[in-house]
This record gives sequence, C-alpha cells and structure tokens, in this order.
Amino acid sequence: MIRWQNLWRFIPLFGLMMLLLTGCGDDTISALKPRGPVARDQMFLMELSFGIMIAVVVVVFAIYLYVLVRFRKKKGEKDIIPKQVEGSHTLEIIWTVIPIILLLVLAVPTVQYTFKVLEDHRENKDALTVKVTAHAFWWQFEYPSLGISTAQDLVIPTGKKIAFELTASDVKHSFWVPSLGGKMDTNPGLTNVYYLEADDADTFLGKCAELCGASHTLMDFKVKSMEPAQFDQWVAKMKAPAAIPADAKAGEQIFKDNCLSCHAVNAQGLGAGPNLNGFASREKIAGILPHNDESLKQWIADPQSVKPGAKMPAFSEGAPNVAKALKDQEINDLVKYLNSLKLPQ
Repeated sequence: MIRWQNLWRFIPLFGLMMLLLTGCGDDTISALKPRGPVARDQMFLMELSFGIMIAVVVVVFAIYLYVLVRFRKKKGEKDIIPKQVEGSHTLEIIWTVIPIILLLVLAVPTVQYTFKVLEDHRENKDALTVKVTAHAFWWQFEYPSLGISTAQDLVIPTGKKIAFELTASDVKHSFWVPSLGGKMDTNPGLTNVYYLEADDADTFLGKCAELCGASHTLMDFKVKSMEPAQFDQWVAKMKAPAAIPADAKAGEQIFKDNCLSCHAVNAQGLGAGPNLNGFASREKIAGILPHNDESLKQWIADPQSVKPGAKMPAFSEGAPNVAKALKDQEINDLVKYLNSLKLPQ
C-alpha cells in the first residue's frame, strides 16, 4: 500500500511533462507529417502495422475479458474446472492461420513499397540526379546534369523525383530527411540509390542517422524545395560568378593563401572541405550555427570548439590543430570576403 501511495505523487509530474512535451517538435523534421509521396507511402505502412497491432490487442483483451467473466466461479458453485480444449484441431488451425494472414497483410505492401523506393531513377529523364557524399561532419551535394556542386543546403524542385546516389568519404553515415522519406546509409566505397520527392516549397531539416563520431548529432543539413521556375533561377545564380567588392579583396587573398586548397568557390569545384559558392546566402554556418559575423569568426578561429572531431584546422593562436595563426584583422577581412559570396539577387 505504501508503494502505491508513493507512486501517486508522480502523477502531477507526469501530467506536467506530457503538457510540456506535446509542444515540442518541428513539422519539417517529423516522419509523422509526410510532405512527399515516399513519406506518405511509409506513413501508410506505419499506420497499417499500428492498426494491426491495435486490432490484435483489442481481440486478445476481449477474449480475455470474456473468459474471465464467462468462466468465473459463481456463488454457491463448488470447484469446477472448465471444459478442456487441448488438442482441438479447429482452434489450432484458427490461431495459426490468423497470424499468417496478418503477416501477409503487412508483408505484401511492405515488400512492395521497399522495392518501390529503391527504384533507380538516374536514367529517368523526368528525374533530377543528385550525388550525395557524407563527410565528417558535413554533406556534399553534386548535380551532375547541371554542372554545379554545393554543401550543407540541398536545393530541389518540387513535384519532381530526386534520384540520389549516396556514398561516404570516411566512415558510415546515414542520410535522412524525415518529412520526405526514410533514411538510407552512406558507405565508403559503395553507392546506394533511392529517391525522394517534395510536394510543395519549404525548408526541411535533415540529419545523419548513423553514429559516426564525436559530432554525429551536429551533422545537420537543410533541404530547400522550390517551384521549378525558382529552382531554375537558383541554378543560374549558382553558375554566375560572385561579385567581390573592393573592400573584400584583402580577405580574398587571405582565403587564397589559407583556404582555397580545401574549399572551392565556383559552381563545379570539389575539395576536402565544403564548396563555398553562395556561402553568404546559406542560413547556417557549418550546418548548425546562426549565420552572423560572430559565429563565422568562432568557426574560423576554432572549429573544434563547435564540432569536435571536425577536420578543418583552426586559425586562432592557442587553439588546438592550428594551421596558421591569423591576426584578428585578418580574420575580420576573411569574414568580410566570405560574406561577399552571395548569390545574385
């Protein structure tokens, strides 16, 4: 009795936690709010499996309650053992066939949708191929048919199948955009294919869904879906050369001397680090920091303080893994140059 009395004390706490936690979450990173055909197919499978489980639980409890009431010992009755039904071929067939039917109901659409999402649309003229390479701890996106590359922000047209080629440069990662579809592993030396599609224009959050190192939880990216006409404009802007203002020329030289060996700043360039073409138009720095001068200075000075295990060297004196210590003014000039890498309006 004392134990149950103690448990009652936790009810207000549980009620408060339920109230607070129901307000958590983000519609653009929820698998329960599908925003594309692949996600809707997978949501159907979740609803189907959940429905089957609920039906089984309801039937089992109904039988249990029926037996509990029907065969309970009544007042005045002596000890009576109910009729034993062991060895009943009819019952054995029933409780063997029913689970098989339920498994088939779940298995057939599951297999169907699994093969459907793994269809290779790279040769489909109506699809757009995107090559995704996972790095520790950032994402590289290439558009072979468009001749452009970018990082961290994946831009796609709405209403069009996006055929993905997925691989990794170092360890195993997993590409996941919950609102658009399920996750797919990226493996070094291997290529996995699947496709996603967005219904409407929005910005969706993506994650790495495979424990890959110290900054696994910080390996975020964004998927920006645009109307086809707007997407075509974005492609044209990505190919247009950046207009570097005169007051950013000093920072441009610092970038060439220290960063260009890893970071490309043109439409097609690839390197050991993310392509920075259109960098100033991105919403986040390193996929997680707000895009402002202070965050950018922090990232340049000591990337390890933001993403432990990141391979980018530091440029602040005293920080670990320093490639070259830059003076405060040099970092300011570098920030000014990077902020000039905007897509044309």
